[in-house]
Amino acid sequence: MSVILTADLQARIFAHVESTYPNEGGGFLLGTTNGDTVEIVDTIAVPNTFGAEEQYHRYAMTPQNWMKMEDEADERGLTLVGYHHSHPDAAPVPSEYDRQHALPNFVYVITSVQSSKAVEMRVWWLSKDRTHMTEDTLIIR
Repeated sequence: MSVILTADLQARIFAHVESTYPNEGGGFLLGTTNGDTVEIVDTIAVPNTFGAEEQYHRYAMTPQNWMKMEDEADERGLTLVGYHHSHPDAAPVPSEYDRQHALPNFVYVITSVQSSKAVEMRVWWLSKDRTHMTEDTLIIR
């Protein structure tokens, strides 16, 4: 599969996760799926609800956030295709915590933020057997 997003949307994601540094920040990804391609057309930032003492390496949102985003996606004729979140001062590679909490068929976009500057974005999928995350192709247009 491949994941497509615009340079403008990437810049919005970068700005958001830089603003949450040194903690993790994130949000939902809205878009469309066509065969083996997911096109992300919007992102909606969601506050990190993890305990303040853990936000530097954990990101969470509430079930209410989830329900609201599904409704918004439906109203806009889009699909909730995944999440994005940051890894402050760490590589944009899923942690074991990320894998354990990932959902099948969702795109996971992880951005590395080093010293308050977003430096690298990568995209991942949870394997069907839930044992690992697989990196995929990210296309910035």
